[in-house]
Amino acid sequence: MTSRRDFLKNAALASAGVAVGANAFSAASYRRIVGANDRVRVGIIGFSDRFRSSLAPSFSDHAKELNFEFMGVSDLWNRRRDEAEAFMKGKPYAASEFVKARNNEELLGRKDVDAVIISTADFQHALHCAEAVKSGRDVYVEKPFAETLEDAKVALKAVEASKQIVQVGSQRRSAPNYWAAYEYIKSGKFGDITTVEMTWNVNQPGRWRRKDLVAQIRKEDTDWDRFLMNRPKVEWNPRYYLEFRLFYPYSSGIPGQWMAHQIDTVHWFSGLDAPRNVVANGGIYTWKDGRTNVDTFSAAFEYGPFDDKSKGFQVIYSSRFNNEAGGVKEYYYSNGGMINLDTNKITSEGGLKEKDAKGMGLQANLLPEMSLKTGDKIATDANTGADPMTSLHMRNWMECIRSRKETNAPARVGFNHSVANIMATKALHTGKRVNWDPKKKEIVLS
Repeated sequence: MTSRRDFLKNAALASAGVAVGANAFSAASYRRIVGANDRVRVGIIGFSDRFRSSLAPSFSDHAKELNFEFMGVSDLWNRRRDEAEAFMKGKPYAASEFVKARNNEELLGRKDVDAVIISTADFQHALHCAEAVKSGRDVYVEKPFAETLEDAKVALKAVEASKQIVQVGSQRRSAPNYWAAYEYIKSGKFGDITTVEMTWNVNQPGRWRRKDLVAQIRKEDTDWDRFLMNRPKVEWNPRYYLEFRLFYPYSSGIPGQWMAHQIDTVHWFSGLDAPRNVVANGGIYTWKDGRTNVDTFSAAFEYGPFDDKSKGFQVIYSSRFNNEAGGVKEYYYSNGGMINLDTNKITSEGGLKEKDAKGMGLQANLLPEMSLKTGDKIATDANTGADPMTSLHMRNWMECIRSRKETNAPARVGFNHSVANIMATKALHTGKRVNWDPKKKEIVLS
């Protein structure tokens, strides 16, 4: 049976070889690059739940082979710094002298930091990314890339003015099944996309809540002013600090956390950078715990060429916290059938049948059934806990640091998903249709 590590290595190289070409580098390849044997020292910006549960395990899958190590952490809460030190103690992928920095200035002011992984609060990602690349560090930054258009523009400008390698945490872009779907659509065999339906449903009253920690954190153990960054200066609120995903403007909630992943595949598969317009609705219908971000959300996007309004398709997105029926789904439809990224099947379901086509003088249009290539089916490695998709994405970033090639999800990918998220959030908050001006790179209300 194929081992987890062999699968990750082979799947990364196989999928990248078909889809991203030069981004795939084997160990033998990167050793031929000047300086490739130097150890890459990585700092952690934000010792978050996401970092502990997925990013660190994914890093550990490849750290020995690619010669990477964690050298230190920057976190505003002293408890998180201590937890990071304890977490890293004795780990083979961590430096023996692990640095604890009180803020990013302290961490980025050091000369022994080559790259950083950013997993801070949603609204901080863009500006933290900008300051890291300006300091000359390569960056892996979690999604959402930005929660305001202004921050997104600042970050994109900083990255594009630098020579740094940036990977946005849109890990679907490193998954073999998504590459297979992309290649199938790009080949023309699927036909034009006519509709996309996406859901992300849970029944979790505690999702994004941190009740125990909220009761324990003290303002004097953090740096509240630094945390707020460019958001309005308000009085200390431990829920804003620890449960930021529930409160705007620290997070858009559902759009930034979940829709960001799924809307990114629309941009990727269609080759379009942004929706033409969006309308949205939602509310706090069940979990009335003081949150300001909705627990139920829906949005309808129109995508298509901005210079040809006769072409286009709809994206229908919905998400709820109060009933998990339907789970997480991504369905792409054409006139001939559908791609189901839950089952990883291409089928003729819903395609044009002969009896319906004949009366209009048309031919039947039914896609042949086939499966998307997904790589070997494996269980999560109990030694690391990494999910395969994020592990492949982390490996791609690490290899691109070695090769200086563009990652699978560069900063512009993050900018684009942020535009869609910000448009949907504004549509929700204003009750108006929100449009994108591609020339001015601005949002316009109808």
